[in-house]
Amino acid sequence: MKEGKSLTVQSREMPVIPFPIPGATPGGVHATLVNIDGEKGIVTTIIHVSPGAVIPAHYHNDGAEAHYVIEGDFINDGVSHAPGAFVTHPIGVVHGPYTSVAGCKVLTLQTSFVDPANPDFHVVD
Repeated sequence: MKEGKSLTVQSREMPVIPFPIPGATPGGVHATLVNIDGEKGIVTTIIHVSPGAVIPAHYHNDGAEAHYVIEGDFINDGVSHAPGAFVTHPIGVVHGPYTSVAGCKVLTLQTSFVDPANPDFHVVD
């Protein structure tokens, strides 16, 4: 058994900050960084995509990624997903581009540490 403490936060009380993603629409993506430390459990971010903003097609080498649509319309590779949709991407698999017509909020879970200053985010041309 591992010693430690569970992480509990109220995401509604956390700041929504600009989240620069390589190749994404400047100012179009914001995030609530719920947990970026894999030692504290699942890496968890709430991504806020503004109407018309685009996150380019990309992949990650360090871990798998999953998205749960909380609100709005989340468009992944031309397919629109409504609230309640769950989309997963294994390590190294290209996903996106992402966009939204009306804006969306997506819970993103990752299996590896996320460094906002140096993300494992590889844009595909």
